[in-house]
Amino acid sequence: MRHFLTLLDVTEEEARHILDRAAIIKRKLKAGESHRPLEGKTLGMIFDKSSTRTRVSFEVGMYQLGGHALFLHSDATQLGRGEPVADSARVLSSMCDGIMIRTYGHNIIQKFAEYSKVPVINGLTDLTHPCQILADVLTFEEHRGSIEGKTVAWIGDGNNMAHSWINGAVSFGYKLKLACPKGYRPDEKLLAAARELGADISRSDDPVIAAHKADLVSTDVWASMGQEEEQTEREKAFAGFCVTEGVMTHANPDALFMHCLPAHRGEEVSAGVIDGPQSVVWDQAENRLHAQKALLEFLLSD
Repeated sequence: MRHFLTLLDVTEEEARHILDRAAIIKRKLKAGESHRPLEGKTLGMIFDKSSTRTRVSFEVGMYQLGGHALFLHSDATQLGRGEPVADSARVLSSMCDGIMIRTYGHNIIQKFAEYSKVPVINGLTDLTHPCQILADVLTFEEHRGSIEGKTVAWIGDGNNMAHSWINGAVSFGYKLKLACPKGYRPDEKLLAAARELGADISRSDDPVIAAHKADLVSTDVWASMGQEEEQTEREKAFAGFCVTEGVMTHANPDALFMHCLPAHRGEEVSAGVIDGPQSVVWDQAENRLHAQKALLEFLLSD
């Protein structure tokens, strides 16, 4: 029994296998072929944070794989009334074949996994967003071939997506260049651990340095869910960190742009970039479905 709380919970070979399967599963779907390895399986989906892409991709994915997904908002369950996480884990894992959780503190999902009898999947925590990075790498490789040895620029908040790109540098072998404002840098321990595992990661305070000769430029909102009260403060701190057409001119001419969405045009990215020819954000969003179907197959198949 395996959990998927961060990308590093699977080996490099397993991460590659999941992406290879995602590409195959996507081709099957586009060709109209049925692929239902999870017939009769159930996935419980716990949401402390609201979502569009996470809910739809997991729910549709389970349906297409022959299984069933149950949407459980924390406010409508005993978790929202103070039931201990360990107790909920024991109960739900006795009825479901897998659990996906989208929540705030990473400690919550760790505690749930500790007491769960079935695989637990991280649908997002404040620390990491591993399902998104699977979709992102799948998207890059559809457009540009293997990401190994390529250069990825992350510009903006040192948040859960920055952490996921850091872990991805271990699993997929790309060079990562980070540009984050002072006070908003990635977790030092997580960064150091990735470097110890051989990841090639550099850091600066300058988006132009990060974007220089990059094959992929990625960003995220400046204030994530739960940080809305910091919006004004963050707008000041992140001034100069918008991914504009000017920033993209420092990347390679065929560089791609990604954003995990939702996006705020005119803040972290200009409309000309996200809606321009280098943007692959819509392919990236769709690939959440295909990458997660491969992950579900990997974790829940007999």
